[in-house]
Amino acid sequence: MSTFGVATNTNPNKSYELIQPPSDSISSLCFSSKANFLVATSWDNQVRCWEIMKNGTVLNSTPKASISHDQPVLCSAWKDDGTTVFSGGCDKQVKMWPLTSGGQPMTVAMHDAPIKDLAWIPEMNLLATGSWDKTLKYWDTRQPNPVHTQQLPDRCYSLTVKHPLMVVGTADRNLVVFNLQNPQAEYKRIVSPLKYQTRCVAAFPDQQGFLIGSIEGRVGVHHLDDSQQGKNFTFKCHRENNEIYSVNALNFHPVHHTFATAGSDGAFNFWDKDSKQRLKAMQRCSQPIPCSTFNNDGSIYAYAVCYDWSKGAENHNPATAKNYIYLHLPQESDVKGKPRAGAMGRK
Repeated sequence: MSTFGVATNTNPNKSYELIQPPSDSISSLCFSSKANFLVATSWDNQVRCWEIMKNGTVLNSTPKASISHDQPVLCSAWKDDGTTVFSGGCDKQVKMWPLTSGGQPMTVAMHDAPIKDLAWIPEMNLLATGSWDKTLKYWDTRQPNPVHTQQLPDRCYSLTVKHPLMVVGTADRNLVVFNLQNPQAEYKRIVSPLKYQTRCVAAFPDQQGFLIGSIEGRVGVHHLDDSQQGKNFTFKCHRENNEIYSVNALNFHPVHHTFATAGSDGAFNFWDKDSKQRLKAMQRCSQPIPCSTFNNDGSIYAYAVCYDWSKGAENHNPATAKNYIYLHLPQESDVKGKPRAGAMGRK
């Protein structure tokens, strides 16, 4: 019997299974904004890329290339032109991989502790890296030293950018907000509206606020403008009776601006924050979902299914702990916002 609920099926939603997945747990997923190239990072020290072919509702995948770090890789991001992948992790460095040209990876960023998250900021032509060394650094990838080093109140757990908004979630429930038009000063520092440790953050597509997910099966919807504070709310998710699971990933749909949550309960759900409703609940997989992402047009939702160590080493069975990456084709009705029943005519 599975430790995670009674489900033993890793693919109850009949998603497409990516071929040749990583050999250890998957830490991040990201799609190119220019084509259906999917990158995954893993605790097996590898960064891998697949090409995804989509023909109507038929999907196929081809492994394209991979590179190695010296230690587990925790985060990844594509450059906006679709040529280059950035990856960072426990070896305390970021590698820049000119994947589409077949070039060799080179180190472009360094920290004093593992790098937990990163983002490419096309409007500034800079890379932002957040580390457990309690700093955020901005890098011009042509220069060996950071353009700026910003002290954080604690270890970086997650960061999100929608220029000019950047939000960094750190240990001790700090949320540090930056206006990237003045990146060397904190715009605002907020204590998380959630009572427990921050796991993920996602900037609103309109830059007016952000989502935050915690280890306690709850998501906060937070607006930055003081006049909009009445619109803030939190909601419970990724819970099963008395079992409460971490919210591991928050992804906005690139077209409809609804969002997906994925959790350690093995489920992913689609939500509309504006009408405060869940659009679609998917079946629980038999292992946690540690990370997920939409492709550039939102027609593919990729998610990893693997053990995330949230129940400790004693619940890790190497014989059954396989790692999967699945591709889900959401129905438009699952990801398109709709007014709440009875709310017609309301502004």
